[in-house]
Amino acid sequence: MIYIRLVAESFRFAWQALRANMLRTFLSLLGVTIGIFAIISVFTLVDSLERNVRDSMSFIGEKVIYVQKWPWAFGGGGYPWWKYFQRPEPTIREFRQLERRLTMDGGIAIFSDRGSNTFKSGNNSFSDATLMGVSYQFNNVMEVPVERGRYFIPQEVDAGRNVIIIGSEVAETLFPRQEPIGQQIKVGGQRFSIIGVFEKQGESLFGGPPFDQMGMMPYLAYSKMFATGPNGVGSTIVVKGREDDPGLLELEYETRGIMRTIRGLRPRDEDSFAMNRPEMATQAISGFFEVVGLAGWVIGGFAILVGGFGIANIMFVSVKERTNIIGIQKSLGAKNYFILFQFLFESVFLSVLGGAAGILLVFLLTLIPQDMMAVGLSAGNIILGLGVSAVIGMLSGIIPAVLASNLDPVIAIRSK
Repeated sequence: MIYIRLVAESFRFAWQALRANMLRTFLSLLGVTIGIFAIISVFTLVDSLERNVRDSMSFIGEKVIYVQKWPWAFGGGGYPWWKYFQRPEPTIREFRQLERRLTMDGGIAIFSDRGSNTFKSGNNSFSDATLMGVSYQFNNVMEVPVERGRYFIPQEVDAGRNVIIIGSEVAETLFPRQEPIGQQIKVGGQRFSIIGVFEKQGESLFGGPPFDQMGMMPYLAYSKMFATGPNGVGSTIVVKGREDDPGLLELEYETRGIMRTIRGLRPRDEDSFAMNRPEMATQAISGFFEVVGLAGWVIGGFAILVGGFGIANIMFVSVKERTNIIGIQKSLGAKNYFILFQFLFESVFLSVLGGAAGILLVFLLTLIPQDMMAVGLSAGNIILGLGVSAVIGMLSGIIPAVLASNLDPVIAIRSK
């Protein structure tokens, strides 16, 4: 019970000090409020941006390896494009051999895409659409969000039939008042039957969503419209890893070895292909967000430092104003730790109050509607803000609290 009474009395003293000097307290806590606001707002934006970026990049797959002509590059300069320019594009023949010879994969597919296409249906048309040709297992190695209709069957893919799955925006534009499944559209002078419609993805941070303005057809049907050989439209072979190969190292070694054999490369020859993994993009994004987060700490740190000095000033003044009360408490038997805890609690309470005000400002900002991305204040950031505030309050109040606890009761009672 004595500890409960101690906390209650400390809370009462802190509240009285707050009410007695509202303007002084407000100005002193403003630094902590601004500092916590700066740090938590940056962290909230970084977390929301990172979450939206990762969601926008989810279409590139998880635990997969891309076999392509060009290696991915993120940031920096000096990309040696001339080394890769003469490389051949992956072909359907290489895909077939990989499909037959790989043993460590959890699925393999080939796809190719091309932008700036026009889809037509009657008097309606949809311009600047992306057209994609895929092999049958594409939906096993990548996420294909078909909302209505169905995915391709093996016979359609093997025969290269003129069937297509279209994006939600394409469906809304070409068939505004009727069901698109079973209808026909014209693509590149050929007619295709619609067998499915993709789920609406919405806008992303990278411009257009991957499926909303897209048409997906069997790879052989795509090859009839566009040349996809070694020097044709670029193709990509994507290999999915198995659960028992979490690092994909065995799959990567096996895929590289088979591709080098297929292309007749000698042991000392460089690879004539690139093996790209989504983790490369994730690492680049994580590095960027770490820099932004560090900047948030630096910016908010200066404001918090000023706020800490403000709280220390409040506590020093409070000790001076209540010296007589401290002497009376000690004369009645109050221990040094009681006085120490009393002032330390008051300092932490004031600092947390300022931090809570900063978090409240961040929360109010998250309520503003955003078109590009959803911004939300996480529980982790709230705990972080309150924790930093408590630490600043403890550091700011420790010296005044120690001074108060060490006062001589006789001298303290005589002070005015």
